[in-house]
Amino acid sequence: MPQRSAGLLMFRRRRGITEVLLVHPGGPFWAKKDDGAWSIPKGLYEEGENPLSAAKREFEEETGQRPAGTFIELGVFKQPSGKHVSAWAFEGEFDLAAFKSNTFAIEWPPRSGRLAEFPEADRAGWFALKEAFRKITKGQLPVLNRLVDKFGLPKDDFV
Repeated sequence: MPQRSAGLLMFRRRRGITEVLLVHPGGPFWAKKDDGAWSIPKGLYEEGENPLSAAKREFEEETGQRPAGTFIELGVFKQPSGKHVSAWAFEGEFDLAAFKSNTFAIEWPPRSGRLAEFPEADRAGWFALKEAFRKITKGQLPVLNRLVDKFGLPKDDFV
């Protein structure tokens, strides 16, 4: 059975422009990657766990903010790795100065025997859709496309 992940795509509308909140993964592998590396806040969930509840938990763990609002189901998206990501969108505001992510530990440097702590997400950012399509990881492009479709946004302005 493929791994299952759930996440939330926060968006806002300002001065006629739709922006989405994306997070940049933390850790040494992602440190120097930018375009094609950003993600919606998301994480794995277990069999029997409600995917939307897991998405809310993961959003809070990766951003430091409890999500609130009306959650609009975007669907389940198969990633190139085979993982299935369930995603919801919600409209809201997020102060980037309040961003705070939980951490994870890995052996670093490799084969050193030492554990190092890294944030799950090292930063967050608001991106207009055109830029978001460039920043988000390839496997999550369909999530942005579904948001555009749900709200009738003109695709040719973004891709």
